[in-house]
Amino acid sequence: MQATATVLVYSDNARTREEVRLATGRRPATDVPEVEFVECATLHAVLKEMQQGGIDVCVLDGEAVPAGGMGVCRQLKDEIFRCPPVLLLMGRPQDAWLATWSRADAAVTLPVEPVEFADALAGLLRSRLAVQA
Repeated sequence: MQATATVLVYSDNARTREEVRLATGRRPATDVPEVEFVECATLHAVLKEMQQGGIDVCVLDGEAVPAGGMGVCRQLKDEIFRCPPVLLLMGRPQDAWLATWSRADAAVTLPVEPVEFADALAGLLRSRLAVQA
């Protein structure tokens, strides 16, 4: 197992980014590596980090302003070869169809519920690390 996994967290809301960090803890499950976070508050920062590479999973806030996580997800999936898995944070469960449109690999609703979030993140980390192995 690799030593750490890098998770990009995009939200214009510092509280949402904090909720993601707290829900994850050091690692979201015992069978995945410890997590290091790269936090982004703007689309420009997300694109810059993604171009540099090294991101294992992206967590995108669908409620971010002005560039919502759903549109950002679709852009990343269109533009980045072997784009890392994306976990989308949605405002309402009824937005699940939009998560499908955006090509997100998983989605959970806001506010972040720690157990649900950690399970979804761990699943994406497992799939990403299995592909890299």
